[in-house]
Amino acid sequence: MPTPEELLDLAEAELRAMDYDAEAHGGLDRRRFMFMSLVSAAATTFGVASAGRAQGATAQGVQAPPPMPLGNGEAPALQFMPYPGGTGALMEKLARERGRAAFDKVPFTVEKWSGAVPANPEDLCFLPAHRLSALIRAKRITSVQLTRLYLDRITRLNPTLLCAVTIMDQQAMAEAARADAELAAGKYRGPLHGVPYGVKDLFSTKGVPTTWGTKDFENRIIDEDAEVVVRLREAGAVLIAKLSTGLFAQNDQWFRGRTNNPWNLVQGASGSSAGPGSATAAGCVAFSIGTETQGSIVSPSIRNGITALRPTFGRVSRHGGMVLAWSMDRVGPMCRTVEDCAMVFSVIHGVDEKDPSTVTTPFQFDRKIALGSLRVGVDPTAPKEFVDTLRELGMQPRDIGPRPTVAGGGSGLGVEGAAAFDEYVQRKAKEIGLDLTTLPEPRPAAAGGGGGGPPAAPAGGAPANPMAPADWNPRFVNGRMVRGLDFMQQQRRRYVMVARWAEFMKDLDMFIAAPSADVGANAQTGHPCVVVPYKFDVPQQGQGGGANPQPRLDLKAQPICATIVGGLYNDDRILAVAHRFQSATDIHLKRPTL
Repeated sequence: MPTPEELLDLAEAELRAMDYDAEAHGGLDRRRFMFMSLVSAAATTFGVASAGRAQGATAQGVQAPPPMPLGNGEAPALQFMPYPGGTGALMEKLARERGRAAFDKVPFTVEKWSGAVPANPEDLCFLPAHRLSALIRAKRITSVQLTRLYLDRITRLNPTLLCAVTIMDQQAMAEAARADAELAAGKYRGPLHGVPYGVKDLFSTKGVPTTWGTKDFENRIIDEDAEVVVRLREAGAVLIAKLSTGLFAQNDQWFRGRTNNPWNLVQGASGSSAGPGSATAAGCVAFSIGTETQGSIVSPSIRNGITALRPTFGRVSRHGGMVLAWSMDRVGPMCRTVEDCAMVFSVIHGVDEKDPSTVTTPFQFDRKIALGSLRVGVDPTAPKEFVDTLRELGMQPRDIGPRPTVAGGGSGLGVEGAAAFDEYVQRKAKEIGLDLTTLPEPRPAAAGGGGGGPPAAPAGGAPANPMAPADWNPRFVNGRMVRGLDFMQQQRRRYVMVARWAEFMKDLDMFIAAPSADVGANAQTGHPCVVVPYKFDVPQQGQGGGANPQPRLDLKAQPICATIVGGLYNDDRILAVAHRFQSATDIHLKRPTL
């Protein structure tokens, strides 16, 4: 029996034998028309091989060149816009309300230092970043001195915490010396000048490995600096370490082991911004930069008891960072205080032409914001102590119910991740001899995203996916088998959810609920969130209230966190409210014993 290709060859030969004058019949090349019709029909009948042949055919019968190869970073033509009317409508709205000033960054200032400088190195390492900024500005301490303290501390504690992949001793000391020289010469770059920090090892840095948490890339050097690294360097910050991420931004397990919670070393730091959470809580950096796709800033911040901002989608450039999902990935500061988060965010936010999702919207951090002027919703699951303190400070809460949901919607994380890692998956498949065209139907993925675990194994202990040796993560395989139509319909339902959340939030500036209750929804809608410690206690199951929360017997006392979810682009307001709470309490000043 002839193969599909042989049948197509025969059809083309017969069509060429026809005696047909195209010009005499209005210029229509009947042979060409019939041939391509046959090819299209054959593609439907015989499958992908014939379809590829049809796509590659030209009028001269010459095969078209293969598709351009793609790596992890190239963005798709379709971009997610969290504002329901689209980014253009948002820009017009801002221009009408504030004019050109809406797109100008507001300088961030810190209170001047007064009093003695802490003599204990640990006391210095645990000072909030904005107080370190004041010390450096007043020339009460040098960046070289401070950077040396942090380098010594992270080097000493890293074998216990596994929070750093690469400690950048020489580069950091050179940057610190340059910061001091500039300050001595009268060149001050702003509040981050000379302040040491760490960045999640998903961001490229010249001359330093960027591993993405996998041994496959343990020694890989990407010859560029990520945009967030560039902006922080231009602001004078000193990069001292590439901090750990779970394998390909999943959980807290990476190729050297598990990153640990400094409050309780028998517990992992959660993920996937495990290193930023652990290192910041342990006083190994003044602040850190993490990423979130679906919980990877919120979860490790709660686990390690620190303060953090998951910004509105599109407010910080992802360029030079590992792509997990173009429509969901976000970059944010992980710090010890709210004011630190505002200080760092004031530098890193704004449009970057290398990341087409980015926008510039106003950011004005108001340390003395009047809580009574804000529309703050409170869910019954919100932490009572947190809400009570804010009420005492003037907040007038409004009761709210469940947030909107849409059946059949979803983020499409699996498909986006599969596309982003297609080159890697194909290469690994060849290494282990797996035919990607014969994969079994995928099993349902575990709940979660950026902070979730791998798919569960079926009964009997066999792996959920055949492409799962010890150094391989199957999360990028299952998305290859989703139909294009199903993905597009899912995204249409996602837009319905975005619109329904806009309706839900129209009379609210923000709301408080259970700490992690809305992580999945906000991964789809793009809303911002601030994490803030509100009490010191033994963590309970869920940590967010609810019915009869139970203490975890394997855990120790540590800061327990609440979250505030803001309206789109209300990052400054949720930080301001969290700052009012933090200014009236001292939970954020507690430190682990290491």
